[in-house]
Amino acid sequence: MAETYDARLRLSGAGTPVVFVPGINGTGDLFYRQLPRLEPSYRVATYAFRNDAQSHDALADDLAAIIDAVAPADGRALLIAESFGGTVALTCALRHPGKVRALLIVNSFCCFASKARLRLSIAGMSVVPWKALPFFRRLSGSRMHSPSTLKEDVDRQIALTLGTTREAYLNRLRLLMTFDVRDRLGEIRQPALFLASEHDHVVPSVEQARYMASRVPASEMRLLENHGHACLIAPDLDLAAILRDWRALR
Repeated sequence: MAETYDARLRLSGAGTPVVFVPGINGTGDLFYRQLPRLEPSYRVATYAFRNDAQSHDALADDLAAIIDAVAPADGRALLIAESFGGTVALTCALRHPGKVRALLIVNSFCCFASKARLRLSIAGMSVVPWKALPFFRRLSGSRMHSPSTLKEDVDRQIALTLGTTREAYLNRLRLLMTFDVRDRLGEIRQPALFLASEHDHVVPSVEQARYMASRVPASEMRLLENHGHACLIAPDLDLAAILRDWRALR
């Protein structure tokens, strides 16, 4: 059994085990809008990434330990993963297939094709005054969020991510330089649902979701109309309703 990994691990609700795999900010606290909707039917685990993981395999092993905590009976969980978290969930499904019941992946990718853009992000993140980061996040809000997202939710997101260090961001960006599971998607046998926001200006999630759904055998893709990249804090996006409609889980 994997060593217990419990960085800010929180368990709530009752029912089918679920693990939320966070985006590049690395904090499960950003799942706050979806939790109350899921808790009546699911036992949900949220957690934080370690900051110094040297590979996606290490992050996938941490996730496997979280699954052991939320699903002690049969050791399997539904993974709900956002953006960078999707790369961790895909790695976990390949590395620990027996632990993954199904995948719900939101605005993610199987390979970050633009290495030049990654290098630019790494360079910019290395020099930007860290205390000015909230200002830049507000400035880019229209590119990041869904039109329906409330100002108080944008403020809350910024506050919840203040604890993420520069080194953690840079480490995760560097991991994406070598992440590429395009040739292994056919090995994923679990049911998978790829959600992609219509107005995602951060990653080409619609293109990526269609690509992944065409190669993962038991999968499908759905378009999230009128949503942006950080859609999980939008008041009109309900993952519990999406899960109820997903036939693969019935």
